Amino acid sequence: MEAEPEAFPGPANHSWRKAKSRAMSVVLGLCALLVIAPLFLILAFLLREGASSIDWNFFTQLPKPTGELGGGMANAIVGTLTLLAMAVTLGVPLGVMGGIYLSEYGSDRTNYWIRFAADVLNGIPSIVWGMVVWALLVVPFKGFSAYAGGVALGLMMIPLVMRTTEEVLILVPQSYREAALALGIPRWKIVTVIIVKAAMRGIITGVLIAMARVAGETAPLLFTALGNSFWNHDLSEPISALPLQIFNYAISPYDDWHRQAWAGALVLVAIILTLNIIVRFISRDRKSA
Repeated sequence: MEAEPEAFPGPANHSWRKAKSRAMSVVLGLCALLVIAPLFLILAFLLREGASSIDWNFFTQLPKPTGELGGGMANAIVGTLTLLAMAVTLGVPLGVMGGIYLSEYGSDRTNYWIRFAADVLNGIPSIVWGMVVWALLVVPFKGFSAYAGGVALGLMMIPLVMRTTEEVLILVPQSYREAALALGIPRWKIVTVIIVKAAMRGIITGVLIAMARVAGETAPLLFTALGNSFWNHDLSEPISALPLQIFNYAISPYDDWHRQAWAGALVLVAIILTLNIIVRFISRDRKSA
């Protein structure tokens, strides 16, 4: 005998399902609010504590000697940008070329171990990177330097840039490669002129994410760049950076330095927030293209 079809759900069952759906929507909405609430709390606290301390002098003057009021973090802001530029110079070429190798040239077995190593490196605490570069560059050359700080941040960028580059290159349709090969175009030219160009926005997005990741790092710079209170005119000498200056001011016993530490934290968060906004803008354009 054929089974009788199930009866259509009655009004009571339908109302119960709608009530459960609404309840889950409320729960998920509350979870989303709990996730983003810390961000807004941090931004609000930084604005309250640091906005009143930001003025023209903060961006143009050097730190005052101990005990004197006023001054700014001009050298730290320039130092942060300098270290980021050095990190990009080291990390982006190596990361992008590594991603190209994983996507276009490597074998499955080799790629597996390279990806595994990159994922492990992405999870290594930043202080370990600082200790490694300290042992490789600071100790042999007997001095802290901007070069050492830039290398530490650049090494942190490499695995992240490599993995994001690989992912966006894989998303390029295989038909692009097949059509170019059918036309007799050399493989290296297919990769550099067609594949990389098609994925350029995604690669730039990965680079900006990596820059935002390392911009606020303090621990590796304590072991490498060390920091100073003056302008840096030689990259082989210690250099200041916003995370270092904020750390030194935050642990000091002076109220004026605490005030400037909050202002420096606000500026640093603004830099990272700007990088993330640029990433979102580029990603949006890439999706709509």
